[in-house]
Amino acid sequence: MAGQALAPVTVTAASDAPDAAAVLLAGLAPCDPALILLFGSPREALGPLARDLHAALPQARIAGCSSAGEIGDCGYQRGTVLAIGFPRAAFRATAIALRDQRDIPVSAWLSALRSLRADFAPDPNRAQFGILLADGVSRNEDVLVAALDAALPGLPVVGGSAGDGLEFQETCQILDGRPVPGAAVFVLVETALTVAEVSFAHFSPTAQRAVVTAADPATRTILELNAEPAAQEYARMAGLDPAALQPVDFASHPLLLRTGRRHHVRAISETTAGGGLRLMSAIDIGTVLTLGRAEDVTGGFAAALDALPRPPLMVLGFDCILRRLAVERAGMTGIMADLFARYNVAGFNTYGEQHSGMHVNQTFVGLALMPPAGTRTDAA
Repeated sequence: MAGQALAPVTVTAASDAPDAAAVLLAGLAPCDPALILLFGSPREALGPLARDLHAALPQARIAGCSSAGEIGDCGYQRGTVLAIGFPRAAFRATAIALRDQRDIPVSAWLSALRSLRADFAPDPNRAQFGILLADGVSRNEDVLVAALDAALPGLPVVGGSAGDGLEFQETCQILDGRPVPGAAVFVLVETALTVAEVSFAHFSPTAQRAVVTAADPATRTILELNAEPAAQEYARMAGLDPAALQPVDFASHPLLLRTGRRHHVRAISETTAGGGLRLMSAIDIGTVLTLGRAEDVTGGFAAALDALPRPPLMVLGFDCILRRLAVERAGMTGIMADLFARYNVAGFNTYGEQHSGMHVNQTFVGLALMPPAGTRTDAA
């Protein structure tokens, strides 16, 4: 079978268009999807569209979430709904809602995940991977990812935290024809294609470090850095005005946490009324953070994808909203759109990314889907 016949199909519609469901169905139905991923904004649009798609394609599993922006045919998008259909000829999928993310019922999650995999009866000749769509405002993604890693060791899992534009108020997760509020959606996929994880971040550490001397871990808020009000000390370190901090400043001057030999971003979502810094990842008192420096937001992206063994049929991508803001501020949206088109990237902008058993920020993570070695990629 030709490689292109196995490729996922991507369809985009304006979320407020009266014929949005019809547009999505017209593009998806011919591929006979085993799985449909649905990403979009605003969040209110997703529930009705998921219901219509589920009614028309009842044999397909449907999983999705609201976003801080979409990645589709035109690069970065807003106010659209993106549907990705994974053809039954090359994919098989099952899915589950991991409920009550805010309350972290880890034992229940572990049991449900192990049962899910046991019932899936994998084909040893095919690759498996997982997709995690977490609730970006319920927090606790760090624990959620650790639970997945414990329940499904060795399974590549990528994903993103659902967004709400830049509001950080409420998100929407979808499983089949209905919303599942407060839950993370996990999808287990088997495919005849070759898969490879992709990760790219555009920052480097500076010499400036700070200790978290007061924090509220439950809300992921730093109250003090170096025994000073957190926002004030952060602004001093970064050379910014503490009274005028904005998301684009956080994108250009990330806080980094060193783990082993690597630095991972602990992204700032907003300042609080009391002068704290609210993060998109877990934080605790005593943590040592390094001020980061943003570099070329596009330069290494192509290199990361060019390193793949074969050109991808599609890259399922999860790109932090702060990376998108950095791209926009640098005037590089056109360059990024060209790169997304070259490598067939589709996905959404997130409040955090899941990759290699970790919850990270300000990073592009993805899963490249490539034809098996020796497969022709023409449509013949």
